[in-house]
Amino acid sequence: MLGEPTPLTVGEIQLSGNCSPCRFNQTGPSFTSNVKAITFERGNYTVSYISPLRDNHLQASFKSPYHVNITLPQEFDVQNPLLAGISPGANVTRYPDNTTLLQWNKTLSVDLRFYDQGRETLLYFFLQFLGIIAVVMLLPFLITMRKNE
Repeated sequence: MLGEPTPLTVGEIQLSGNCSPCRFNQTGPSFTSNVKAITFERGNYTVSYISPLRDNHLQASFKSPYHVNITLPQEFDVQNPLLAGISPGANVTRYPDNTTLLQWNKTLSVDLRFYDQGRETLLYFFLQFLGIIAVVMLLPFLITMRKNE
């Protein structure tokens, strides 16, 4: 609520690396803390999980720098700067199947705002509506200006 880190509720946690299978220990919530944690041997791993998102906005912060890769499915996009926002340092790769890969190297935080086709359509509708209102509001002014000349 006041900017303190809040744990994320996740499921289907997977650990992958130079092991088959990669094993980790998961500690559940306790009476003093409602936080789940995973522990594993020191090494180079990829942690994957599934978590719900709200408002097409993803934020993450880390205690030490990490490589972060986010793959957006084809129904989401980040190309329009009026609707999307990407934290600095991201490399954006767009693939032919319309999926998008965003990569940050050694970052302490990630902030990503993405959108779907419906939001882009609403933006263009709103901009056209504003354009029509501007023309309607300026037209009488321009007509009276010509009559005064």
